[in-house]
Amino acid sequence: MTLRVLIADDQELIRAGFRVLIDSAADMSTAGEAQDGAAAVAAAARLRPDVVLMDIQMPTMDGIEATRRICAEPELAAVRVLILTTFGYDEYVFNALRAGASGFLLKDTRPADLLAAVRTVAAGESLLSPRVTSMLIEKFVTEPAPSGPAVAELDQLTDREREVLTLVARGRSNEELAAELVISPLTAKTHVSHIFTKLGARDRAQLVMLAYEAGLVHPGA
Repeated sequence: MTLRVLIADDQELIRAGFRVLIDSAADMSTAGEAQDGAAAVAAAARLRPDVVLMDIQMPTMDGIEATRRICAEPELAAVRVLILTTFGYDEYVFNALRAGASGFLLKDTRPADLLAAVRTVAAGESLLSPRVTSMLIEKFVTEPAPSGPAVAELDQLTDREREVLTLVARGRSNEELAAELVISPLTAKTHVSHIFTKLGARDRAQLVMLAYEAGLVHPGA
């Protein structure tokens, strides 16, 4: 299957570079381009790409608001957003993931790594580096004690599912979950699938955010 990628960036030269890179991959093609966030939202609705490469700082509507609108649209539930920016500030990371982004990369990422990232988020996985995870934990440790919707939603989970969610938030893959909990990979995958369904999460990035907000993951854990 060929992955269809929408490129959203206000700089034409950068869009052209990404287009060449995407089209050079045997398993990808450029679905379209957008010069700002509003155009990205419209293009996502029209083209239904597998992945949107989304810049953050754009005119008319920034990438975070565009991501929020795309991810809030039920008809675009299969569309994944991968944030690409020249800025690495923690507030950008936090807001992008809260908006529903499946991953976050800096624009100086190596071409091969960017292509790998597109494949990762298209497969429903999150793309959170250890540095990004650390930044998120630091962000939450400065917030008030967790309460409200995030905690209430976790009441639906069994004790085992809470344990699995905690490990997912620490970056464990299904195979690593299976090894750590001494269960089969299929059982680990089933637990994760049940958690997705119960929490209404799009991908692992959202599971990570819910775990942080509910206080299941703490600095040093």
